[in-house]
Amino acid sequence: IPGKQMIGLRTHRKLVEARRVTRTKIRIPDDRELRVQLDQAYETASQTELCRYARVLSEHILRLLDDAELHHEPVDDAFIGNAFRIHEQWMAGEARMTDVRQVSFRIHQMARASGNPAVCAALRVVGHAVACEHMREHAMVASDYAVKVISLLHPDCMESVREERLWQIHHLQEVKSTNE
Repeated sequence: IPGKQMIGLRTHRKLVEARRVTRTKIRIPDDRELRVQLDQAYETASQTELCRYARVLSEHILRLLDDAELHHEPVDDAFIGNAFRIHEQWMAGEARMTDVRQVSFRIHQMARASGNPAVCAALRVVGHAVACEHMREHAMVASDYAVKVISLLHPDCMESVREERLWQIHHLQEVKSTNE
């Protein structure tokens, strides 16, 4: 990024150890500075805002997957639609946490059964997005899996990863601003 200095791995580890940023749970090529920016926006977001952001993120990643035409294996779109309905019902106070957790677990089972790494990662985005109702950290994990999808669709292209992180930062901030 022109004019920006990238933070080093040691600096990033110190921020994680000081609990100023969340720890990345998966191995992904990433722009650590942009992830820190996303993490800072995440820290000031409410759980409801994170749930809305994660839903937008899931839809975005599923669209990218469809555009890449990797959706050859059967993915239960009706089940994913139902998961999003339960997600909305929980946000409206009309669903139980048990329902949310069960649908999230089922999506992760679908991911494990997937034979395509990009489809698997995309389903993990959805599974973690739905799980945001259970624990807010799932929003950051969903964001990291979204970066994994991008890196699988565009191998060795850090610019695509940066664009995805910028998209995430923009949309999380947008969700937060519409809630104010």
